[in-house]
Amino acid sequence: MPIVYTYSGKTKQGEAKKGEITANSLEEAKGQLAGLGVTATDLKEKGKGFDFANVFGGGSVNDKDIVVFTRQFATMINSGLPLIQCLDILASAVAVENKFFGKSIGEIKSTVEGGSTFADALKRHPKVFDDLYVNMVAAGESGGLLDTILGRLAKHIEKAMKLKARIKSAMVYPAAILGVAFVVITVLMIFVIPIFAQMFTEMSGGKQGLPGPTQIVIDVSNFMQSYWYILAGGAYGMLRALKWYYTTPKGRLQMDILALKLPVAGDLIRKASVAQFTRTLGTLISSGVPILEGLSIVAKTAGNKVVENAIMSARSSISEGKTVAEPLAKSGVFPNMVTQMISVGEATGALDAMLSKIADFYDDEVDTAVEALTALLEPMMMVFLGTVIGFIVIAMYLPIFKMASAIGS
Repeated sequence: MPIVYTYSGKTKQGEAKKGEITANSLEEAKGQLAGLGVTATDLKEKGKGFDFANVFGGGSVNDKDIVVFTRQFATMINSGLPLIQCLDILASAVAVENKFFGKSIGEIKSTVEGGSTFADALKRHPKVFDDLYVNMVAAGESGGLLDTILGRLAKHIEKAMKLKARIKSAMVYPAAILGVAFVVITVLMIFVIPIFAQMFTEMSGGKQGLPGPTQIVIDVSNFMQSYWYILAGGAYGMLRALKWYYTTPKGRLQMDILALKLPVAGDLIRKASVAQFTRTLGTLISSGVPILEGLSIVAKTAGNKVVENAIMSARSSISEGKTVAEPLAKSGVFPNMVTQMISVGEATGALDAMLSKIADFYDDEVDTAVEALTALLEPMMMVFLGTVIGFIVIAMYLPIFKMASAIGS
């Protein structure tokens, strides 16, 4: 994992210089400084103390920041401005909204001034610019098409943002309903039900037994009041255990397989994975990135171990002189139409164009899947809430009806 080092030193001209640099080790940091022409007098890992920039915004960079930066950068390069001047202008402009991002761009500018390529400078900031961005910029630099590549990158990131937004929109409604249901039921069980239980005891004088449903609700309420910390600790422990299990290779694979098999939601995940895979690979290939390297990058950003394994299998197939489509078809993850279109694209030499068409089609399919998921979840949530809260209400009224009938007789 890259480490941030703070340094102070002098340039070859004797000018004092200090700042931060990202590297995988102390030796690598020293090598980077030497490449920048800086002789370090002090070089150490940055402390993890309180940082106002990280707390009050600016400690991270989101996709929207990257898109705005990329579009502005592409426009400047297309206008004929030198690379260093573009970075200098953007570092100042970006720092107004996001100090962390502005600082990163400033460091990139310093690295480029030291003789590194723009792509190599970006590579030293993996938390800001991922492998996809770095490799496309490298292809643009080598081909003299940096402005064109930056435009494609911005467009690609925007479409990826829209895809994420669609999926998140499908999750917001059920998450909100479940959250409200949890709060309401907890309040009823801990604060409201005990009042009813005391009232029933006083009215019956402790002689008359309560109906079964009522007794169940009161028992659950008593348990939640007495052992709430066990329930909270158990839920937290279960979430931590699932999170840890997902970090293991076996756990991640099994949970990702399960995710793809979920009704409706699994179909949405599959379609989103296909859209992301085809869009990203098509963008990389059209930008001049070698297909083997492109598949390796796409696999890392797949987000699902099953899809990642299928892509890496396709990469191995190509390295052995075979096609991309065959191992993708065998994986069972990618629909038959997708693999056939990829096969046609390979045969005609227009794989990038074919991948873009598939991505456009599956973007629409994701919209349809989101609508289907939302349409299914809405009645399910209503039925769930109605059943649980309805059971509690009826259970609380049963003793009142019983007592009323006893008084009447």
